[in-house]
Amino acid sequence: MSSAISTSDPVESYLGGLNRALVGPRRRKADLLAEARDGLVDATEAFESDGLSVDEAKLRAVEDFGDLAEVVPGYRAELGIAQGRRTAVLLFLVLIAQPIVWLQGVWAWTQQPEAANTFVAFLNQAVEVVGTLSIAGAVLAVVATGIGLRYPLVRDRATRATAIFALVSCAAVGVIALGMGLFSNELHGNVLAGLSVVGGFVLLPLAFVMHSAHRCLRLA
Repeated sequence: MSSAISTSDPVESYLGGLNRALVGPRRRKADLLAEARDGLVDATEAFESDGLSVDEAKLRAVEDFGDLAEVVPGYRAELGIAQGRRTAVLLFLVLIAQPIVWLQGVWAWTQQPEAANTFVAFLNQAVEVVGTLSIAGAVLAVVATGIGLRYPLVRDRATRATAIFALVSCAAVGVIALGMGLFSNELHGNVLAGLSVVGGFVLLPLAFVMHSAHRCLRLA
C-alpha cells in the first residue's frame, strides 16, 4: 500500500492522489473522478455488507481499485482523448475564420496595391493552399476524435496525430500570415496595422490551439 493512501480515510486520500496525478479538460476530469468515487463507495458498501468495518472496507475497496501507478495511465488516456477533441475543434474554428480575415480587397489590410510584388503573390497562394489543407485536416481530426473513436485503431492514435497535425498547421499558417502582415502591408506603408491584425486574429488564436496541442502530447 502506498503512503498516499495511509490517512484516516483511504478513499479520500486515494481520490486526492488521483486528482493530483491527472491534468486535462476540467469537465472530463471531474467526470472521471466522480466515476472513481462512485466505484469506491460501491465497493466499500459491498465489503461492509460482508461484515468488514468501515475502515477495513475502505482499505479493501482501494486495494481492489488498483495502485495509482497502474490506474493513472488509463485515466490520462481518457483525458488525452478529450483534449484531442478540444484541440481539433479549436483548430477548425480558428482556421475556418481565416478566409474571412484575409478576404482579398474587403478589409484595409487585404487591399492589394498595383505594385504588389511576386513574393506577396506567392504568400497569397500559399495561404490559400495551406489554409485549405489545414481546414480539411481539421475536419478529419474532428471526425477522428468524435465518431472515429469507435474504432480501436483510430482511438489509439487520434490524440497524438491530432496534436502533431495541429502544431504543424498552426506553425505553417502563422508563418505565412506573419509574412503577409509584414510584406503586403509594407507596400501600403501600413505595416503596424497588418501586424496588429495578424497578432490579434491569427497568432493569438493559433497560440491557444498550440497550447491545447502540447497538452495532448503530454497526455498521449
